[in-house]
Parts: sequence; C-alpha cells; structure tokens
Amino acid sequence: MEKSRKQSGSKADRIKELVEVLNHASKAYYQESREIMTNHEYDALYDELVSLEKETGIVLSGSPTVNVGYEVLSNLPKEKHPSKMLSLDKTKDAEQLASWLGDKEGLLSWKLDGLTVVLTYEEGKLSKAVTRGNGEIGEVVTSNARVFANLPLNIDFKGRLVLRGEAVISYDDFEKINSEIDDEGAKYKNPRNLCSGSVRQLDNRVTAERNVRFYAFALVSAEGMTFNARSRQMEWLADQGFECVTWRKVHGGDEIPSTVEWFAQHIAENPIPSDGLVLIYDDIEYGLSLGTTAKFPRDSIAFKWKDEIKETTLKEIEWSASRTGLINPVAIFEPVELEGTTVSRASVHNISVMRELALGIGDKIKVYKANMIIPQIAENITKSNNVEIPDSCPVCGGKTTVKEENGVKTLNCVNPECLAKHIKRLTLFVSRDAMNIEGLSEATIEKFVAEGMIKELADVFRLERFRERIVEMEGFGEKSFENLIASVNKARKTTPERLLYGLGIPGIGKANARLIARACGGSWEEIQSLDEDRLVAIEGIGDIMAAGFVKFFREQKNTESVKDILREVTLDETIEKTGSTLTGKTFVITGSLEHFANRDELKDRIEKAGGKVAGSVSSKTSYLINNDLLSTSGKNKKAKELGIEIIDEETIMAWLK
Repeated sequence: MEKSRKQSGSKADRIKELVEVLNHASKAYYQESREIMTNHEYDALYDELVSLEKETGIVLSGSPTVNVGYEVLSNLPKEKHPSKMLSLDKTKDAEQLASWLGDKEGLLSWKLDGLTVVLTYEEGKLSKAVTRGNGEIGEVVTSNARVFANLPLNIDFKGRLVLRGEAVISYDDFEKINSEIDDEGAKYKNPRNLCSGSVRQLDNRVTAERNVRFYAFALVSAEGMTFNARSRQMEWLADQGFECVTWRKVHGGDEIPSTVEWFAQHIAENPIPSDGLVLIYDDIEYGLSLGTTAKFPRDSIAFKWKDEIKETTLKEIEWSASRTGLINPVAIFEPVELEGTTVSRASVHNISVMRELALGIGDKIKVYKANMIIPQIAENITKSNNVEIPDSCPVCGGKTTVKEENGVKTLNCVNPECLAKHIKRLTLFVSRDAMNIEGLSEATIEKFVAEGMIKELADVFRLERFRERIVEMEGFGEKSFENLIASVNKARKTTPERLLYGLGIPGIGKANARLIARACGGSWEEIQSLDEDRLVAIEGIGDIMAAGFVKFFREQKNTESVKDILREVTLDETIEKTGSTLTGKTFVITGSLEHFANRDELKDRIEKAGGKVAGSVSSKTSYLINNDLLSTSGKNKKAKELGIEIIDEETIMAWLK
C-alpha cells in the first residue's frame, strides 16, 4: 500500500511538473514569440501528460489538455464567442484515422498553421472579425481583416453569414519580411508567430503590408440556408468568393491512407504553412449528434505527421553574428536525407536551448523537419555538453558577454564598432522610413561593405563612382545599377525627421523623430543643438531618451558623420500645417481605429490641425482617444486616475472638420 502511494504521488508530481513546463513553453511561443523547446519535445511531453492523466485520473485545472489557445493580452476590443471554440483531438497514426472514420464519408484537409478567425457578414458586407483567442473570448480585428489580401469584403449572399477560417502568411512572405528586419533577435521564428502578430496589430497598415491571407475551413451558419453535407458548405463558400482550405472527400476509412499520402506528396509545393491534416464527417447531422467532450468536438479529429527522424553526428556549432550584436548558435551535422532533401544544419536559437539539449561536438543527435519543412534537433543521445561559448565575436573578434532576459540566455558582442552592427546602422539609414533607398537590401549592403565601397553613412550617396565594379557583381547589371542610382538621387531630397530617424540614435524611432522635428519647426540646426531640458519639455520625450540624444551629438565622430551626410542631401525644413483647431491640445491614441487607415494617419491630421500626439498618458495629456471607452487597458486606467477625458474616433473626427 505504501509503495502504491509513493508511485501515485510520484505520478501526480510529474503531472504538476509537465503542466508547468508545457504552459511555460506555450506562453513563450504564443505570447512572447520565443521558442524554448522544439515542437518534437513539446509533443512528447504533451503525450506523456495525456497518458498520465488517463492513468491516474488526475487533470489539473491549468493543464494544457484542458485549457486551449493564447490569453488575450493586447488592447484590442474583446468579445465573447456565442459558444466555446474547442480544439481538436489528434493522432499520428493513419490507421487510427481510418478506424475513426469507419464506413462514413469525410473531408480531409490541410490543418493550416496560422491564426483562427471568425468572420461575420451582414447584408453582403463584412461586419465583424474576431480571433479565436482562448476559445471563449477573442479579439475584434475587423479593420485588420478588411485588408487581408484575398478576403471578399462584399459577397452575393445578403443574409447573416458566420464562418471560420485560418489567417496565414506564406513561406515566401515570411522569408521576405524576416529579411527586412534589422534586429536578428527580432526576427520571427516561424510564419505562425508572424501571422499572429500581424492579425492582432493595432495598425492595419502593418497587416496589409504583410500580405495576410484567409482560408475558410468551416461554415458556422448562413441565414435561411440548409446544408446536409460539409462538402456542400465548402463548395457554397467558394461560390461566394472565399478561398477555402484544400480538401479531399474520402468515402470510408479505406481511402484514408492513399489520401494522406497525396497530402504528404504535396507538402513541399504547398506555399502555406501546415502542421497536419483535419478529418471531419461529411454528414453534418451525424457529426453534431455525437456531441463533444470537455475539450474536443467528436465530429472531427486532427492528424499530425509522424516526423521522419534521422540519427547523425554533430560536427560543430557555428556562431552566427547579427547586426545587433546577438550571436546565434547553429548546429552543423553530417548530412542526412529528410523529407526528400539533404539537411546538414539547424538553428539552435540561443544558449538556453543549446544547454537544454546538452550539445557537444561528436554527439549522436536525432534531427527532423518541423512541419516537414524546418530542420530541428529532436534529441541528443550522447549529451556530452562540451560546446564552449566563444569569448570573442566571429565577425570583429571583440569581447562577448552572455545576457539573460525572461529566462533565456543569449550571446552578444559588446564591441560598438563591430562590423555586424555597422551593417545594421547602414540598413536602418537606407530603410523606407529613413532615406528610403530602394535596391540597398541588407545583403547588398554587406557586399558593398566587404568590397570597401561603403564605409560611412554618406557613402551610399557616392556609389556611382563604383559603376564598373558594381555592374560586374553577381545579381547586378546596367539596369539594376541605374535603378539603384536613381533611387539614391531621389533620396537626396529628404526631411529632418527622416534624417534624424535614420541616424539610429538610441530611443529615437520614427514617431519621436517627428515630435522633435516639429518641436523645432523643421530646423536641423535647432534639432542638433537641443539640450536635455528642451528635449524633455517635448511631450513624449523622457530623461533617458534626452540624455542619449544629447550624448550622440556631443560625440565628434557622429557630428562629422552628419556633416558628411549634409553635403550630399538637401533638407526640406518646412513643416506643413493646415489649421489651428487643436492648438495647445495633446492627444494619446490607443486601441484599433475604424475610420483611419492607421494611427499615423490620425496623428498626421491632428498635428496639421495644430495638436500634438504623445505615446503615453501623463498630466500633460488633454484627451485619450480610444473607441473602447470602457476598456480596462493601462492607458484608460491612467487617464481616469488623472481625470483626463476619454473620447472616441467619431469625436475627434468632428473636431477635425
């Protein structure tokens, strides 16, 4: 009896441990865009938890087998779903999938790896879009859904229509967006995280720029319409103009293996991230008659691919330096064939993951492709843990240091003159919101720096002298060179706020650059001569930011760099104003907008009317603009504490007329 108690207690303790570890990993992945364990590790621990819960009958309230989805943390308006949106039970066995379907007919489709969104149409127009959220409460993202690349805003059907689908970002768009991010540490780990952040933006211009697409996978209700088959629903949705998830009808479980194989053969050419398949009964009435469990519907089930895992030998850890000084470990191993391609390297993400895997040179490791696409280390068999963390940067040879933030350790170069950081500064300088020079990607800048053609910021305006060398470079020719020079010359006429932002002064982003430029009436001479007292007097500029600004312009190398740039450009120092309606008023904008494309558009209108826009609520704030007047967000609470009036978008629009 005593032995039985100890075993039970041990299993209960293990359940608690697994719940804690899995919830921590889920929070890092879904809310913080961090990856602290591989998908393979997570699935293994999750399966262990399910097994222990079935064996012991113990299911904790916080278990990930009970609670699904991410917690709502943004300032987007919230809305409760009419009924709880459940997750799907899953299997990795095609035979079990066939047994589940039996002799019934079903639909087998991709299980897309994005963000589930519920759409409502009324009178033929999109009226509402709500994310899945935690299954019970989602976030209202209507303005963002309106800019999904392939979503019909108007449809022929005029009754009330509710449907579900997945918002996704393709692999190509994911790679393109990541390539434009200067900060290596800020790059997105996978398309799913990028999509989640894009759909839940407060600025729908960002959503539009990221080319988010929507694929319908379920019709919830269509007023006045009756369907007896899921396949007919999908065909009807397609007729209304919706792109639907790719699906195949299967007539009984005997067709499952061949249909699963069909999907497997098409993974490589599928541009949309998928983490498996979904099987649902075609007969709607039969499926609904089965009811649900506490977490899963009984009319559908998910299939996850059995990862093809190969054993290989770790040859080395390559340390890859970024432009921010972050140095990432990359595992180099003996080449193996995985899912039809040869694989020899995989990102290890950071020091914490490397130590968790206990990697050592010569170790026997198991590797796989997450979602059959991205190489990952599944397991380290040897676990010698003998990899030494370098004390010098692989790019500049400067000293490195280990930093820890939110429990994650990273390696960083501390040399401010590191070439990798220099490339970052140049990349920011030519970016769209700074000098806006097209044709100077990060990769191109790296080539020009390596060739000695760019050493200082102003050198980007002197590339014409290297015509002969550049047109002979791989990827260049006469036409691309002419386009580059045309873009460079166009950028010679710019504004103080663009130049100020492009200098990369710590804390001075696009918004603060605009605030400072407007406070100085567009005068560059005045901008450069600002002291800390004048800076902190500008709404939105704090002490630390002001100190960094002044320090930047006190350093001779920086002032010389600015002088060099000013020899190449012409500054338009005029500040456009169209009125004085809001003179003396300071506004803070929060939440989503319905009538303006984004916050920048509203900010521009307010500033042209003589008002100011700050980033945070303070005693100097005149009004807080928030369409959700009853929001419990930090800004709303702060405004109420200070007695600051909260107004909606309609009010400010009336004032701007």
